[in-house]
Amino acid sequence: QVQLVESGGGLVQAGDSLRLSCAASVLTFSSYAMGWFRQAPGKEREFVAAITSSWSGAYTYYADSVKGRFTISRDNAKKMVYLQMNSLKPEDTTIYYCAAKPGIYSSDYSLYDYWGQGTQVTVSS
Repeated sequence: QVQLVESGGGLVQAGDSLRLSCAASVLTFSSYAMGWFRQAPGKEREFVAAITSSWSGAYTYYADSVKGRFTISRDNAKKMVYLQMNSLKPEDTTIYYCAAKPGIYSSDYSLYDYWGQGTQVTVSS
């Protein structure tokens, strides 16, 4: 069983930065692809960013809406994944979720096996 715990959300102004963190409790963390998703009330969960397993080269992928502003990274020794969010916009306001899946990365949230509880990000204009 994999447990994921997010932290780092909060209230910021447009243009500010935040770094979300996700702590994973799993022995073989480096073998998991990790993703960040977000979901606004009444909307489908949306892909934000993903990083492949270290065994696959730790490649990163981003949604077009965040490309150039957000950066995903992982620290296998600490079993952590991060989402550095710069130049935040009001439309980035929502709950952000960390997710894990063994093997190949995906932007499809339904393919992820494990989820954190979410952390709220609010960007004021």
